[in-house]
Amino acid sequence: MASRADNIASNLSLANFSKATELKNRIWFTVGALIVFRFLSFVPLPGVNPLILSDLYDQTRGGILDLFNTFSGGSLERMSLIALGVMPYITASIVVQLAAALHPSLAALKKEGTVGRQKLNQYTRYGTVFLCAIQGWFLASGLESYGAQSGLQAVVDPGLMFRIGAVISLVGGTMFLLWLGEQITSRGIGNGVSLIIMAGIVAQFPTFVSNMGSGYSEGSISTAVIVGFILMVVVLILGICFFERAQRRLLIQYPKRATQRGMMQADRSHLPLKLNTAGVIPPIFASSLLLLPLTITQFAGNSVDTDSTFGATLQTVLQYLQHGQPLYMALYAVGIIFFCFFYTAIVFNPEETSENLKKNGGFIPGIRPGKRTEEYLDYVLTRITVIGAIYLTVVCVVPEWGIAQTGVPLFLGGTSLLIVVNVTVDTISQIQSHLLAHQYGDLIKKAKLKGRQR
Repeated sequence: MASRADNIASNLSLANFSKATELKNRIWFTVGALIVFRFLSFVPLPGVNPLILSDLYDQTRGGILDLFNTFSGGSLERMSLIALGVMPYITASIVVQLAAALHPSLAALKKEGTVGRQKLNQYTRYGTVFLCAIQGWFLASGLESYGAQSGLQAVVDPGLMFRIGAVISLVGGTMFLLWLGEQITSRGIGNGVSLIIMAGIVAQFPTFVSNMGSGYSEGSISTAVIVGFILMVVVLILGICFFERAQRRLLIQYPKRATQRGMMQADRSHLPLKLNTAGVIPPIFASSLLLLPLTITQFAGNSVDTDSTFGATLQTVLQYLQHGQPLYMALYAVGIIFFCFFYTAIVFNPEETSENLKKNGGFIPGIRPGKRTEEYLDYVLTRITVIGAIYLTVVCVVPEWGIAQTGVPLFLGGTSLLIVVNVTVDTISQIQSHLLAHQYGDLIKKAKLKGRQR
């Protein structure tokens, strides 16, 4: 049976893809939904002057807005209806996950199965609406105040009505993206929210290629820089594919049980522990915390007196926290390592896993069930998290080092590259699963026809 499954998996080809009608419909639905997402990113908020807004955004480059603008596919730069993207949902889901791990009532709700998960998802959506409203209000207020201090007015008619309209539009845009992501997950292929984030990142690629071509023709970018960038991206992609799929599989032994033939047989399974349990959360948190002071200062404008001691000190600190500076890269690496261990401890609970194994009669060979199993799981998870943290640090710091050495702003930062590669690998795996299921269905139909003929 295993050899037959291996033969089927090895025969997955374009010919098999052409016969999978349901898979093709799912792919076309996903493509159509992503096109709708891209159209919405060009619909501006009511009451905003896009030309002046572009000039204002150029003055705030390098802050946390660049990170959010990359994830939203340039929607924040154009201040479209979906300027906030799905980042409020990501933040709300992380907060709910942390609360479910720390709060006893939410932890009990998490263990209730499907009903508990639906309740937590409902809390996540409530949190998304709340965060969208807060971020939308501050974004609208920031547009009014920042434009006035710079001598430019991005808002045509500033006031309370503009802020209320902006908040309603931004909340509606984000919730529509969540609905669109759910439709992609259920009726399309892949994870909808992840695909929307990836589509926003990939949408910036043509602009980056155009800028690289212009720099090369003007002589500001050499051939060695372009070749080095391509080699770096290829090596990073290969490394991400390897480490993201790497896992430590712990052997789980179950007591001997009687089979249908009366024989005693021991069951075995494996507990997979991913090398990078935290995913892309550590670099997102680390970069957000580092870029937050720079963004606040940029929006503060002329309100900070640079001649004062506080203002001069603040400007000096911000200079050291610029992209590519040694202090920034060092703090970035420390932040990634810290959040790797912190988020892994939140996501994976050795005590709960050990208790579940004990209830089901499973045990790790050579390790006593209970407290010893919990300590062993914590020991193994800590060791592999060290490797995962080093891997994430290298992937995220190497592009920053490239920016410092060449002076060319790289399109694919570490966080963006992680998201693109992870989502692509996951989507390809789902396509292969659909093809495999389609071939199994064809085999079952042929077997039934042969049985009827006999």
